[in-house]
Amino acid sequence: MGTRLKVAVIGGGSSYTPELIEGFILNFAALPVTEIVLVDIPEGRHKLAAVGQLARRMIEKSGLPINLTLTLDRRGALLDADFVSTQMRIGMLKARGWDESIPLKYDMIGQETTGAGGMMKALRTIPVLLDICKDMEELCPDAWLLNFTNPAGMVTEAIHKHSTIKSIGLCNSPIAAYKWLSGLYNVPIDRIYCEFAGLNHLHWVGRIEIDGESKLEELLDSRGGYTAANIPQFAWNETLIKSVGAIPSYYLKYFYLHREMLAEQKTAAAKGESRAETVKRLEDELFDIYKNPELAEKPKQLEQRGGAYYSEAAVNLMNSLYNDTGDIQTLNVRNGGILDFLPDDACIEVNCKVTKEGPIPQPVSTVPASAKGLIHAVKTYESLAITAAVTGSRDTALLALTSHPLVDSANAAERMLAEMLEQNKAYLPKFFG
Repeated sequence: MGTRLKVAVIGGGSSYTPELIEGFILNFAALPVTEIVLVDIPEGRHKLAAVGQLARRMIEKSGLPINLTLTLDRRGALLDADFVSTQMRIGMLKARGWDESIPLKYDMIGQETTGAGGMMKALRTIPVLLDICKDMEELCPDAWLLNFTNPAGMVTEAIHKHSTIKSIGLCNSPIAAYKWLSGLYNVPIDRIYCEFAGLNHLHWVGRIEIDGESKLEELLDSRGGYTAANIPQFAWNETLIKSVGAIPSYYLKYFYLHREMLAEQKTAAAKGESRAETVKRLEDELFDIYKNPELAEKPKQLEQRGGAYYSEAAVNLMNSLYNDTGDIQTLNVRNGGILDFLPDDACIEVNCKVTKEGPIPQPVSTVPASAKGLIHAVKTYESLAITAAVTGSRDTALLALTSHPLVDSANAAERMLAEMLEQNKAYLPKFFG
């Protein structure tokens, strides 16, 4: 890497992009990104234009020497990039709607990263990411690929297994936890330490310290916890959380409160209030705001998106890789023996020391004993789903589904899989030739 950095943003028309631009502006002195290329597909051209114009106004207001390019030419965007950030949604919100609605017909959770819907998103996304990696191997082989395209853990594992590109997965959940604790205790984030252990959207926080003093016990006494706009706000079962002895990711409500979450999803769908529909309305509002020619900063409304702070996490990671900071960040990385009950090549979500050579996963002091079986089961499902995405095998896809703890009938799963594959046919060339 030189002293002038190029970043290619795949999915540059995303509503999250203004947050990413803000991060580059605020960190320019330490992270001199002088070339940003926002790339998207023809179907996203209108979003790219709206986001790109706002980004230009933000850069112009900053007075910084940053060159911004908007393009539909992915290969041109990747040429000589130092960092590549991926924030894609294959099939766009229409496909998310299928992920959420079809499983409900079979009395199963409909969610874009967890369960059957999550597998469909992986089947659509993994082949496209691997194609991007092939381009990177040719056009920018030394670049870091920072992926926060969901399901981030599965996508990152697929890249590790099927590409030579250096890739790290990101999620906004850990940074959201730090922001929650910062507000709760009225202290800056740098005085807080959390230890995360598990998988993407399936982690537990087993240590929470402020200035070295543990706050875990008092937090376990609370039925609240950190959460996100895209997860229904059910309180945890107090007895369970105390017994587990760790703060679960809010996505674990789909497992620990399965009946309640499924009932809530069905009720919301019947009212036309699914998450996909909610996000569509929110995105429409955001893009109307972005088109305001007087706007030259990230709007506050962006924080209402369930993925708020993704881009902040991405810029933090780029800065740490570039400057060899050695700070601790929670990332999706290759296991390599950190969780001894999982394969070495599994992708896990844990604290890492970030150096210029890449993230170094740190030993985990606490993994709840009750969590290990669930982590192992979900990782088995993830590994099979990755194989299905790469091979286009329907048999492997069904085996993956029936290995998932939220899928309770192979017969129902087979019917559901057939419907979901057919609905997603346009995005699944591996399965349909």
